[in-house]
Amino acid sequence: MSDLCHSSLCLQLIDRATSPRDEDDAKGDSWKELSLLKVTPPRQPQSPAALSQPVSPLSPLSSAPEEPTDTDAQTPPQLSSPPPLCLTFQEKLLAFERDRVVIPAAHVALAKQLAGDIALELQAYLRNKFPELPFGALMPGGPLYDGLQAGAAEHVRLLVPLVLEPGLWSLVPGVDTVARDPRCWAVRRTQLEFCPRGSSPWDRFLVGGYLSSRVLLELLRKALTASVNWPAIGSLLGCLIRPSVASELLLEVQHEHMELTVSVLVAVPGASADDHLLLAWPLEGLAGNLWLQDLYPVEAARLRALDERDAGTRRRLLLLLCVVCHSHPALERLGRGHLTQVVLRLGEEEVNWAEEVLGERFLQALELLVGSLEQANLPCHFNPSVNLLGGLWEEEIDDIGYALYSGLKAPEGLL
Repeated sequence: MSDLCHSSLCLQLIDRATSPRDEDDAKGDSWKELSLLKVTPPRQPQSPAALSQPVSPLSPLSSAPEEPTDTDAQTPPQLSSPPPLCLTFQEKLLAFERDRVVIPAAHVALAKQLAGDIALELQAYLRNKFPELPFGALMPGGPLYDGLQAGAAEHVRLLVPLVLEPGLWSLVPGVDTVARDPRCWAVRRTQLEFCPRGSSPWDRFLVGGYLSSRVLLELLRKALTASVNWPAIGSLLGCLIRPSVASELLLEVQHEHMELTVSVLVAVPGASADDHLLLAWPLEGLAGNLWLQDLYPVEAARLRALDERDAGTRRRLLLLLCVVCHSHPALERLGRGHLTQVVLRLGEEEVNWAEEVLGERFLQALELLVGSLEQANLPCHFNPSVNLLGGLWEEEIDDIGYALYSGLKAPEGLL
């Protein structure tokens, strides 16, 4: 029965190929249909050693060999040129990793130094500008600090933690609010009968009895763009610092050796039972005053634990996928969050994660992505109720799926 289905699908594809169709429609359908057929990895070329092995001569066409002529006897032997170097996909992938993924240690050190200095300056500013607000110590972090940044040391997360009074605040899951958003949490003010409104310095940011992330973001955005003397700080640190006008709180840093983006993230640390971060993020609609749950620290810790358990290459796979997708016009819509879920799902499987099979795991990740795109569903590993593909349009999913299927047929083209 499976052979009949396979033959029928092949006949449909042949008929589709011989019939004129609109290009966009054909692309949108073909990757879904073709992915039903098992994608066989391309045949690996023989190594140079195998190519240099002697080949058995063919049977002569005549019964008696020809006698060598005088001219043949006097012809000097020709030196054969070495066979062309044929690299396997695994070898090409490792070369791509060396050339495009690995960040020079000096660049990492410089980025950390700049981020640390900016954190100290911003910490001093907040304490002078808002002495009544108990901010915690500003902490640089993110993929660059966890060995999960690829290509260039170009991004750092700078957490600005709020110090909330114990017993005065409780968390409400986003699905239990009017927003019905499983990505978020609400921070509710409690104990008003014993500690009335105004007894906490954070009460000035309440909206409807909840701590508003939107109001806090607006306060810090105005401060970072209008009050901080960034030219003086940049001159002191030997760089140029400009606050971005984007909806997020970003600092664009230009140094003679690199460009760095610092994301300033207002956070409620350790607020949930699982010790996840809650971030003040520019959310739309009814979720505008809620706090976005940040699972990055948990995901990074899980990948590290899995790799340490079997000396695996899961984090290296994530870095490869990030660089490949970032440099592809269609795949750039797949961010680190999407790719992390794929690697986590594969990484939990008890299979070989040694370097020798990194190419095989790379192709498996592409196949898993294609399967998720077919269903338009990529659940978050630590919060399955969140579909990370929910924000993509159908046309975007088709473009990504077509690019991934093409990559499965010729993976070298992605490198």
